[in-house]
Amino acid sequence: MTTTALAGLVMVVIIFVTLAFGFPIGLSIGMGSAAALYIIMPGVNALIISAQKIFQSVNSFSLLAIPFFVLAGNLMNSGGIARRLVGCAKLVAHRLPGALAQTNIVANMLFGAMSGSGVAAAVAMGGILGPMEKEEGYSDEYIAVCNIASGPTGMMIPPSNIMIVYSTVAGSVSIAALFMAGYVPGILWGLACMIVAGIMAKKRGYTSTEHYTFKFVIKTLWDGIPSLLMIVIVIGGILGGIFTATEGSAIAVAYSLILSFIYRNIRIKDLPGIIWGSVKTTAVIEYLVCVSGIMGFVMTYTHIPALVAEAILGVTSNKYIILLIMNILLLVVGCFMDPTPAVLIFTPIFLPIVQTWGMHAVHFGLMMVMNLCVGTLTPPVGAILFAGCRTHQVKIEQITHMLLPFFAVIAASLLLVTYVPWLSMAIPRALGLA
Repeated sequence: MTTTALAGLVMVVIIFVTLAFGFPIGLSIGMGSAAALYIIMPGVNALIISAQKIFQSVNSFSLLAIPFFVLAGNLMNSGGIARRLVGCAKLVAHRLPGALAQTNIVANMLFGAMSGSGVAAAVAMGGILGPMEKEEGYSDEYIAVCNIASGPTGMMIPPSNIMIVYSTVAGSVSIAALFMAGYVPGILWGLACMIVAGIMAKKRGYTSTEHYTFKFVIKTLWDGIPSLLMIVIVIGGILGGIFTATEGSAIAVAYSLILSFIYRNIRIKDLPGIIWGSVKTTAVIEYLVCVSGIMGFVMTYTHIPALVAEAILGVTSNKYIILLIMNILLLVVGCFMDPTPAVLIFTPIFLPIVQTWGMHAVHFGLMMVMNLCVGTLTPPVGAILFAGCRTHQVKIEQITHMLLPFFAVIAASLLLVTYVPWLSMAIPRALGLA
């Protein structure tokens, strides 16, 4: 066995063994990559290369958007913006079966689109709407599954932190194009959840008789428009070339902070706690990017992506079957790994394969992100699943059977996004971004 082959084998074995023993994913990647690098170039050279790759991986202007969007999401959650978005969502969904659950789904799409975090959306909307839904007689299980299943929509509807990570690792992929590509798949996911929620509501007798007066509608819109304007300002500014995605993220922070002070939901003394929470979230993401930089170098040096490509192409040359195989692999990976490290690991492996037959990097990015978003709803990692269960105080085994119909329509949506490029590429191409 050659040195490079041994290094690649050692890295893979260490990563999977440490993960099996419950090590944090960042530590597993770091240990495996460090051991492999030491085999390739023993001594001080391994340390020098590690330092270089860590610096190169985070020396990105695009990545600077992540801490700002994380902070903007936390400010919105604490500053009363989330509650006003719920009011706007109720105007859309109040006449549908299971009106408050439908409102929850629409609110997850709106709030997630602003914060870029599915977990933040599920926790914020669950905390606001959960008690209201209970008062209407909805069961805890129904409330939880509707909130949890729609939580990941915010990871696809821009701005999206995971798309920023993908843009960085894929190389020369426009963040603006990725953002625009996320609208249709994200809305498709949300609409699919609304259909299932409506069918469940009819069977359970959760009907709505609420009627809003014109005065109430105008007041709700007046309260919600300043919050909704943030989407227009940030995304419109990026598309118009007024500022970059990173500059847009900083503007999102400033806008959220000003609104929160105007609404008087945040005081100066609250800011250190909000900022510290954002720092901790950002540190986890950036650490993963750092260790994945070393891993990416080792993978390239040991030709792991090429070997995986040969193995897949050895099974079949049919691109539709290859995409199905990739979907299955990513769905399995998503069950055991958070989206960020999964994107960092598998983008260099799968992207070159799909590009051989001309699949656009933006289309593949949406397919990958949507796949990994499903993993946020499944154990053993399932960040949104566990956060939602904790928010609504239900056990996973209580809602598993109720999540299955949601998984079915989400899987159908995923297949549509995979095999119908128009769903991802129509908006970016119409805007001249792809």
